Amino acid sequence: MPLRMAKKLKYSLIGVAGNDIHDQNKTLTLALVWQLMRGYTTKVLTELTPGDNAIRDNEIRDWVNETLASKGKTTKISSFKDSSISTSAAIIDLIDALVPSSIDYSVLITDPQEYEEKLQNAKYALAMGRKIGARIYATPEHVVNVESKMVLTVFACLMGRGIERT
Repeated sequence: MPLRMAKKLKYSLIGVAGNDIHDQNKTLTLALVWQLMRGYTTKVLTELTPGDNAIRDNEIRDWVNETLASKGKTTKISSFKDSSISTSAAIIDLIDALVPSSIDYSVLITDPQEYEEKLQNAKYALAMGRKIGARIYATPEHVVNVESKMVLTVFACLMGRGIERT
C-alpha cells in the first residue's frame, strides 16, 4: 500500500519493493520515509509559492542566502552539504532573520569545535525553529552530521515559515 501511494505521487523508489518494507529492510524503508518527508515539504512550499512548478533545492538555498543577507547576517551556505552547517550558525541566524529577537545568542556556544558543542547549538536551533512555527522534523544529529537531505528539510521548513509570514 505505501509503495503504491508513493509511486502514484511519482516518488523515486528504484529498487524498493513491498517485501522490503515487510522484511524491515532499514535502508529501503528509510528511502521511502525520506521520499515522504521530502514530498510533504515540497508540497507545503509549492502551496505557498506562486506557479505550478515544484520548488527546487537551489531555490531553497538561494532563498536562505538572500534572507540572511537582507537582514544583515554574515552567515551563508554554499549547498546543503556545506560543512559550516554543522555549527547551526546559518540556521540560528535564519530563525533570527525570520523572527527578529527570537534567538538568545548568549546561550549559544560561539565557534563550536567539538561534536557535543555543535549538538548543543543544533538542539537550540531546532527547538527555536519549531517555536517560531516551522514544521521541522530533522534531529540535531542530522544537522551536526550535515546529512544533506535532512538539512535540506530544515531549511525548507524555515522557508515555508518565512513565506507564511509574508
